[in-house]
Amino acid sequence: MSPLPLLLALATLTPAALAASAARIGADIPWTTVEAEDMRTTGTVLGPVYAPHRVEMESSGQRCVKLAQAGQQLEFAAPIACDALVVRYHLPDAPGGGGRVSSVTLSVNGRKVRELALSSRQQWLYGAYPFSNDPRQGKPRNFYDELRVKGIAIARGDVVRLSKTASDGVDCVIDLVDLEVVPPAVVRPAGSLAVSDFGAGGQGVTDDTAALRRAIAAARQRGGGIVWVPAGDYRITGDIVVPSGVTVQGAGMWHTTFVGDPALYGDAARRVRFKLAGANVHVADFAIVGALNYRNDGEENDGIVGTGCRDASISRLWIEHTKAGAWIYNGVALVIDGCRFRNLLADGVNLCVGTTRSVVQNCTARGTGDDCYAIWPVPSDQGHVEGAEKPGHNVIRRCTGQLPFLANGGSLYGGAANRIEDCLFTDITTGCGILISTTFPTSDEAGRVDNNFSGETVVQNCRLVRCGGYDHAWAWRSAVQLCLDRRSIADVRLRDLNIRDSLSEAFSVVAPGRAQGQGTLADTRLENVVIAGVALGAPGRPAVWIRGDAAGGLSHTASVLGEIRNESADFALRAEPR
Repeated sequence: MSPLPLLLALATLTPAALAASAARIGADIPWTTVEAEDMRTTGTVLGPVYAPHRVEMESSGQRCVKLAQAGQQLEFAAPIACDALVVRYHLPDAPGGGGRVSSVTLSVNGRKVRELALSSRQQWLYGAYPFSNDPRQGKPRNFYDELRVKGIAIARGDVVRLSKTASDGVDCVIDLVDLEVVPPAVVRPAGSLAVSDFGAGGQGVTDDTAALRRAIAAARQRGGGIVWVPAGDYRITGDIVVPSGVTVQGAGMWHTTFVGDPALYGDAARRVRFKLAGANVHVADFAIVGALNYRNDGEENDGIVGTGCRDASISRLWIEHTKAGAWIYNGVALVIDGCRFRNLLADGVNLCVGTTRSVVQNCTARGTGDDCYAIWPVPSDQGHVEGAEKPGHNVIRRCTGQLPFLANGGSLYGGAANRIEDCLFTDITTGCGILISTTFPTSDEAGRVDNNFSGETVVQNCRLVRCGGYDHAWAWRSAVQLCLDRRSIADVRLRDLNIRDSLSEAFSVVAPGRAQGQGTLADTRLENVVIAGVALGAPGRPAVWIRGDAAGGLSHTASVLGEIRNESADFALRAEPR
């Protein structure tokens, strides 16, 4: 069926239902994670290490396990019955770049199930932003990739073993294993158009781009409808534009996959890119697996691109090995729901330019190459319409973000009355768990557009664990930071936050480049903010830091903040009664 009923249900949620939903923090997680360091192993446990450019720093809990010789192994008793798993792993790079290959053997109760081929082609970036694949530039990052495995049978209590297959000189590092039960395939919607009827092979061998385009064109000619993509692998080598009234419906993120062609992926025009253009546009229940292993911000994003979509939805997609997962220009009343963003070169989701009244919810992001989730109302020729609604009133809620190799968990860079709520951010070791910042431009030189913060900006009911890491350009950043970078911010509410085991400070206010009349914080309040454990990676840092360049002030109430270090004579912190 069309995802439209989901949109209608979201729009009609009662206040009581919204309050009940808000009691949950983070996305619904249908898998169970077993950490490598908690398994029995004959390998070497690494970490914890709190330093940039180390594999441990990009590992969950900053710990992992190395298997260096044939036969070295990890094993654990399966906590659930499952028929699929994901292995998060790291291999060394080749001396000249390009990656190396190795394998581990998956066994259950001592019986070999399958050999798992591993490659570091999608790993390893070097040097300064936006990074390079050349090892000579040093400063490595992007250490991990993941392997999806399905069609296996594991009962609860079975002993699952991963062992290094051969002594090939390639160390295999395992971070974690996710166990999952694959949901049944979605049934073909009545009245839908099947891509197989338009020539799609679905075997991952033939190019199915033209067949999918023909199916979408036929749906459009009928005045809209559903294009059905049954289980299979569909090779895509060019843009797929989804116009008004059309839904692209797959059989499920474990069943229907659109794959890129590695031989063509160096050409930005030949990548897997779904463009949502128009009203009542929907994509649901499939995976996108690209083949990108470098970042060039001058090239168009692949994955999902919203180009002026309205009353649209992106539901239950699994996106990896693209630049961004979902980059939205000028989305209005868009819902992104239940998606997984993995192993990307840039953001998981960016609500950009004129995006308004849109929601990102119940999504997970792991291993992104920039912010897990961001709202950035950048001024642009694509976004300026005289008299148009100011971008804002967007919400990131009930999402989970983990382990980006650059930037932050959830970031707000401007706009009107945006919110982050009910979210969980863990192991954000390259930046902030949550960042509110004016670093990136939100006004144009002509003065026609100013999308700086306005209205009430809210962060509420969030949990942050092991956040506040080391940024290549900013050094140590706090778990939560307000960054007034040459612009002022006012009317911020931070409430019901639990911040623990931060790598540096838990909370800070900084104002780089502060100029006369700008870079001031006003009308900002912390309510019920609880800090426990700081400075794991940066000893001596306080729980709360007001840098010397900060100006303005904030109040706090009903909070447990720990040590407060205010280095600015122009900034006031006021404790208010409950």
